[in-house]
Amino acid sequence: MELRQLRYFVTVAEELHFGRAAERLVIGQPAVSQQIRRLERELRVELFDRTPRTVRLTAAGEAFLPAARSVLAAESAARSVAAQLAHGRSGVFRLGTVTGLGDRLDRLFDDFARHAPDVRVELLSLPVRERFAQLADGRLDAAFVRGARPVGSSSPETVRHPLWEEELVAAVPSRHPLAGRPSVSLTDLAGLPLCLTEHRNHPSLVDLVLDGCQRAGFTPVAGPATSSLQDALAAIGSGSPMWTVVYDGNARRVQAPRVAFVPFASPGLRLPVELAVRSGASSPLLDLLLTALTGR
Repeated sequence: MELRQLRYFVTVAEELHFGRAAERLVIGQPAVSQQIRRLERELRVELFDRTPRTVRLTAAGEAFLPAARSVLAAESAARSVAAQLAHGRSGVFRLGTVTGLGDRLDRLFDDFARHAPDVRVELLSLPVRERFAQLADGRLDAAFVRGARPVGSSSPETVRHPLWEEELVAAVPSRHPLAGRPSVSLTDLAGLPLCLTEHRNHPSLVDLVLDGCQRAGFTPVAGPATSSLQDALAAIGSGSPMWTVVYDGNARRVQAPRVAFVPFASPGLRLPVELAVRSGASSPLLDLLLTALTGR
């Protein structure tokens, strides 16, 4: 049994899709399938029920998943200790992060530098389900979360502390008539194609925007597929009439002269931001983190 086989197994178990697991692992799908088969032969059990359309964990797979995660967590912890010893660090605080934190992230680093100078804050940008998985098995000390808890991430071992509500603004071409307005409504945008990330990448954000459009009486026209905010803003900056949503914290920092960021008219679009930690977790570092983020 190899660590990579356990890593592949856990990733497939979280995605329930060999193609998406391969994308996360940045390897070819055949290699993932091959290593899973080898692991199953060694264990002498089937870990997944596979059909042409679905992938599900078997009872054996469900039972094996916590043990596999524990082994990977132990490996991560061992690597962390070795890195700390090699570089003379006395501690690392691992924080799952999200985009658009702006000045709040700066305040966090300043507070840690002032009150815990021997602790290095390590930011990890991960898909939301991976954030919860690494939080549950100890690879993360805390994680930012936006919006409702995604399907499959619920855990009695995780609690969430409310922090603030994140305001969204509309991004439109700077030469579009809407760009000069003090605010826009979703109805104003109904005739423009919408550039939005895939639902699996950010379910809370996509649901918020699409539900808002439905309440405004329209279904948005799908714009070109983009893999990142930078790609979406580049497409909008080309001058083609289209729009997307951007976190206000990102809009204040991004340099995109061909794109205009326009606030939404009241009541606007907002996503709650929370800090997720393991249930019962308590430490001066967590207290320092919450103080830095909330200003209490």
